Amino acid sequence: MKPVHTLRSSAPPTRLTTLALLLIGLGCSGNALSAPESTATPASDTVLPATVVEASTEPPPGKETLRATTTSIGKGKQALRDIPQSVTVVTEKLIDDRNLDTMKEALKNTSGVSFQAAEGGEEDIRLRGFSLQSSGDVFIDGMRDPAFYDRDSFNWDRLEVLRGSASMLFGRGSTGGAVNQVTKKPLLNTQHEVSLTAGTGDFFRTTGDFNFKTGESAALRINAMANTADNDGAGIKKGGIAPTFSWGIGTADEFTLGFYYLKNDNGINYGLPWLTPGKSGGNYLWNTDPRNYYGMASDYNVTGTTQYSASHLHRFMNGDELKTQLRIASYQRDQRASAIRFANASLQPDGKTVTSDTFGDSTVLTRGTNIKIMDMDTQYLQSDYSGKFKVQGKEHAVLAGVDMAHESFSNSATSLPSGVTLTKPTTTVGTPDDGASVNESLRIVTENRRFDSRALGIYAQDTIQIAPMWKILGGLRWDLFKGSYENLASTATSNNNCGVAAKAEIGRTDSLLSKRFGVLFQPTSRQSYHLSYGTSFNTSGDAYQYDAGTVKVDPESSRNIELGAKLDSSDGRFTTRLALFHATKYNERNRDSDTVNACNYVLSGERHAAGAEIDLAGRLTPAWEVFASYAYIPVARVDSSTGATGTEAVGSRPGLTPRHSGTFWTTYKLTSELRIGGGINFRSRDTPAGSTIQAPAYVTGDLMAEYDLGSHAYKLNITNITNEHYADYLYRGHYVAGKARAAQLTVSFRF
Repeated sequence: MKPVHTLRSSAPPTRLTTLALLLIGLGCSGNALSAPESTATPASDTVLPATVVEASTEPPPGKETLRATTTSIGKGKQALRDIPQSVTVVTEKLIDDRNLDTMKEALKNTSGVSFQAAEGGEEDIRLRGFSLQSSGDVFIDGMRDPAFYDRDSFNWDRLEVLRGSASMLFGRGSTGGAVNQVTKKPLLNTQHEVSLTAGTGDFFRTTGDFNFKTGESAALRINAMANTADNDGAGIKKGGIAPTFSWGIGTADEFTLGFYYLKNDNGINYGLPWLTPGKSGGNYLWNTDPRNYYGMASDYNVTGTTQYSASHLHRFMNGDELKTQLRIASYQRDQRASAIRFANASLQPDGKTVTSDTFGDSTVLTRGTNIKIMDMDTQYLQSDYSGKFKVQGKEHAVLAGVDMAHESFSNSATSLPSGVTLTKPTTTVGTPDDGASVNESLRIVTENRRFDSRALGIYAQDTIQIAPMWKILGGLRWDLFKGSYENLASTATSNNNCGVAAKAEIGRTDSLLSKRFGVLFQPTSRQSYHLSYGTSFNTSGDAYQYDAGTVKVDPESSRNIELGAKLDSSDGRFTTRLALFHATKYNERNRDSDTVNACNYVLSGERHAAGAEIDLAGRLTPAWEVFASYAYIPVARVDSSTGATGTEAVGSRPGLTPRHSGTFWTTYKLTSELRIGGGINFRSRDTPAGSTIQAPAYVTGDLMAEYDLGSHAYKLNITNITNEHYADYLYRGHYVAGKARAAQLTVSFRF
């Protein structure tokens, strides 16, 4: 979209020579992605409505650059240079350039990220080697967005990744950090954009972004999406709509009402079993086309969410702000997947166990059944205050707030009517996507467990300017979390001693303090250095389930120490972020191997990871733009463990912690209309959690060309140009191969 901007932008920066920009960018410049944004804030009831420039041809904020200068992930809008913690921002321009339709694909454009394949389509994300789970570490506009569903990018302005412990800001959460989806907001001008994408694999996607100015300070914005694809057998069929209405924009009291609906009716690729290397060597991956799909035609993964939101932003006379938000949401998930495994030796044509020596087109595969049916209802209310004041000549920047949450989770199991069987036929490696199916509607769905939780959090943080170049930061948060788990089944939840008795209810209450401290050294407006310390915690109830052991265990705890810098080039067009970090999870929850039959859990585990990161984002010249993100984690170790089944051995490197990972993307404007781009994603070899399997290193390459005539544009994308077969998501029993080579053509219309 090419919008009309309000008169709030700063003066254009001065320019530097190309060589100087390149040296500064590669040597020591600053952070991740999005357009420079103003920090000016109207302050009172008498503030005039925003003045509108009637003839701007600039693209909207976020579409004009790969670089960001501000973020809302730290509670309230803040300059990235004032946050003593690493933040990477995937801007709307990067999302559009690389056709990043889902959160998983967007996160691959940040470093230090890996994915656990888990038992289905979960977004089980690992950052710096530590888990970020959908239940606790994913947010929309700073509010928790739990549940397992395939998140789509059609309503994003940007995606923000906060690295390191984040409980002081968000409450219960992991060591790795947090991911925030920033939604598109109404603008004070009328402008629209429609994009049509067609590609290989019968891929068709339509997105619409319609913005209507409805009054002097009011606007309505509607984003919509429809997407279908064969997807090499695991089909895609999804749609969504997100209308948002705001009034009082730019005045002392700004109100917003929003609705969000997303429905995924997709297939599911559960993954491929690891190969065992034979006597002649070989690796753990199949030497097959990554397009091959071995699930059933009847497999599916239906997920979605319906959300209602409301917010009020009050701007005080002195520039302080108080923002209150309410979100009521429901989530659904119905997954019917085939777990692909190698058949026993007796069923193989040569009568031998499958290894890389015997693997071939005639290798027989079985199709197991993995079913997950879940529903969730949530209500979140939070209020955040940000303000500045002076005490005894010292400037203070305060963040404070309170948030409340109520989450109701329901899980269902399936059974078959008496006398009915559903037998999934075997297949072979040489006959992918064979069209076999079963009648999933025959299964009887019965609710078997519930989890209900209530949470309260109160936090305050103060940043004090103690000297012209120095700031110190301190923050505390107190959380109360109460969870209740109910087994609705007529039998215990499992056949071991941890099973909850039939028709029984158990629960626990946790309260914890989270801390954040930091020092900022800012010798100039273009340089910011920080040293920070933060803590985080995870409760047993984060997985929305207790058993007889976990209900007795206190929360896990972790800490993150970081030394970093954010450096801008002298013209403000290019930023580099640098960081050295050391993260420790120091009381990890483990099953006690000495009393395993008594279902005893202990907080005996400990692990740590340490490394370095660098992000580069911005323009090296007016025509040449770059984004890169790289993480090097040379140190990662399990320091303590009980040795029980499923735990990782003391002294081993934790799984899903690659030494090297990252991404690079660059574009160059050849003429005023023609722009070309290309990039890579890469990861060094890695292992699944709790396994010695080695997933080989990989590098994939993408290309892009765009011809933009202003009112309309044409863009061609080719991804995974070498058609690399690589392990994208890892689990002990299987891996999910990365997407095969694909070509997509997008036509956009702006009016």
